[in-house]
Order: sequence, then C-alpha cells, then structure tokens
Amino acid sequence: MLRQRVNVSRSVTESGGLVWSTPKTWERRSVPFPAALAPGLAALMVGKGREDTAFTDQRGAVLRNSNYRSRVFEPAVRAVQAAAAAQRAREVATAGEASTPEFPTITPHDLRHTAASLAVSAGANVKAVQRMLGHAKASMTLDVYADLFDEDLDAVAANLDAAIESAAARLRHAPVSQSIGALKPLVNVWS
Repeated sequence: MLRQRVNVSRSVTESGGLVWSTPKTWERRSVPFPAALAPGLAALMVGKGREDTAFTDQRGAVLRNSNYRSRVFEPAVRAVQAAAAAQRAREVATAGEASTPEFPTITPHDLRHTAASLAVSAGANVKAVQRMLGHAKASMTLDVYADLFDEDLDAVAANLDAAIESAAARLRHAPVSQSIGALKPLVNVWS
C-alpha cells in the first residue's frame, strides 16, 4: 500500500462455477490508485495476507461479478441517475433549462475506460497505461485509447514551443562554447 498500487496476479470468472486463472495477458500487473483510497483499501486488507483477495462478499468469499453488479453497482448507477434527473428538474423549474447533464448508464468496464482517460489526462505515457490495464502490447492500448492521446497534441506543441524558446534564449545570451550545450535540448526533442 505504501506505493499506492494494487497488484493483480490472479483473476476469477464465473462459468458455471468460479474459474481461477491468470489475468488475460498471463502477466501480473500493478494498478495505481490515488492516496484518498488508501485508508479504505487498507481497511479491506486488515487480517489478510498480501496474496489474499481484497474484494470479498459479506462472508469473506469471492465477490461474484453478477451479484456485485445487480446488488451494488447497478442500483448505485440508478441512484445517481435519479439524483441527476431531480437536479435537472429543479433547474428547469427555476431557470427554464437544465445545466446538469444526464447521467449515462454505465458498466464496470466503462470505469476502466474512465481510469485510462484520467491516467492519460494526468500525463501517463502509453507504456504506463498499457501496464495499468494489463494489455499485452502498447499497440493495443494505442488502438483502443488513441483518441485520448490525440487530445494531448496541443500540450505537446506547447511543450515543444517552450523547449525551443528556452534553448533560443540561452543561445542568444551565451558564448559560443555554451551555445553548443544549449542546443542539446533541441536535439533531444527532435531525435
């Protein structure tokens, strides 16, 4: 927990009964989590070993996806949708239009895409997102999430501008011997 990562080494699926196996890519993966989740995750692990299952049902047994979805996840989504609809109705009644967006129907897999989106927005590179999601190859991550990385092109252009301006400023005010060193960031940018 000190490194704020959950290590995924086994997966369980429902196929009649419970089937334990390695994750899809046959490799362990580390999934980072924000510090705000550390106390809750630490509480889940009290009395458990490092290799024990973190998320279990009330009896300590494997948390079945079908039960979790129907008993917890889907009712939570419906509650948020109802709250958003109520807020929209209040806004229409008072202002004539709603500014609160409708809350969409989502699945746990949609949250995986959200996590990838947030990681990319936080500056994670393709390899980091690949490892987080457990994709076998970075090309798969790019194929699935390329649209997220495209949004960063403006930031890339701004960073290139800043690197060029910084190097140019050092070149303008430095003796020739130092000017060669000032060119190094430009070489790194373009190589």
